[in-house]
Amino acid sequence: MATQPAPSQPAPAAAPVGAAPSAAPPAILVDGVRKRFGDVQAVENISLSVPRGTILGLIGPSGSGKTTTVRMLTGAIAPDKGKVRVLGEDPAHFGPGTRERIGYQPQLFSLYPDLTAAENVDFVASLFGLLLFRRHRRVREVLEAVDLWEARKRRASDLSGGMQRRLELACALVHEPVVLFLDEPTAGLDPLLRGQVWDQLQRLKSAGRTLLVTTQYVHEAEECDNVALIARGRVIAVSTPDALRKEAMGGDVIEVETRDPFDAAVVANLPEVRDVRQTGPRTFRIVVADAATATPIVVAGIGQAGADVVASREYRPSFDDVFTTLVERDSSTAPTAGAAGADAAA
Repeated sequence: MATQPAPSQPAPAAAPVGAAPSAAPPAILVDGVRKRFGDVQAVENISLSVPRGTILGLIGPSGSGKTTTVRMLTGAIAPDKGKVRVLGEDPAHFGPGTRERIGYQPQLFSLYPDLTAAENVDFVASLFGLLLFRRHRRVREVLEAVDLWEARKRRASDLSGGMQRRLELACALVHEPVVLFLDEPTAGLDPLLRGQVWDQLQRLKSAGRTLLVTTQYVHEAEECDNVALIARGRVIAVSTPDALRKEAMGGDVIEVETRDPFDAAVVANLPEVRDVRQTGPRTFRIVVADAATATPIVVAGIGQAGADVVASREYRPSFDDVFTTLVERDSSTAPTAGAAGADAAA
């Protein structure tokens, strides 16, 4: 499905013959942004860059600054300091054409409770100028996509909390935006429906859309191309999910089980081994630079020490563990005063 072209820009100077083409500018850029509400430092020196056609997960606990960041990106509030750009424009000065290319699902329910599900989506579509025939087609498409077509005639106030969240997602999608800001889109949904929402978000990415998604569900990091972990109004780490695992653990982790009790410290000096963590008399985890390269070396070293390896596998820590480890490691930096409750203050 074709998207609208980006606003015209001055033609760049011709590149030298044989030169690599310049990278496309990011769809979303946040550079050194700060925001304070009275005595509350909501956001402190946040920098993010979201390439076009990718999903960035902004993950952190309630009050960490996620909603404040999204509101600055949509132009609802202005940063005190720093630069914010979406599709190359300052959100405080979005033109009508740019606003039509952006979709936003707020954290709190903001639709009309006395209108039906279909009427809410139809109303939002009309605000974006969709003509009658296309509007009716898009209403059905997005309601079917979020599994609400059968409930289209029910008032929004009569829908469950999870259905209301899906209705808001449908409203954010109806005008086919190029960039989507989704603030806690899976909050209040059961695991099955959360999976269905993420399936829809992955389809949008495959169609070339750019998404910034906030969530408190740390394990949803697996669904994102890149993840920004945020705590106390500060981004403490930004990378791919696998790179964040390596950063938290110090490398790849191999989990080993031996037939008899074994002191894992024996293999601490083997090549590639960075750390050894005994988890039981016969089980231990070894941190290495690269699991594929190091596993045969580790198994051979254990055999030379007189033990038999029953099983060895790469261990993938949960993102709850990754997030906890990185937050604790960041604790050496003084927390931003008053950051807790920042989103509520916003």
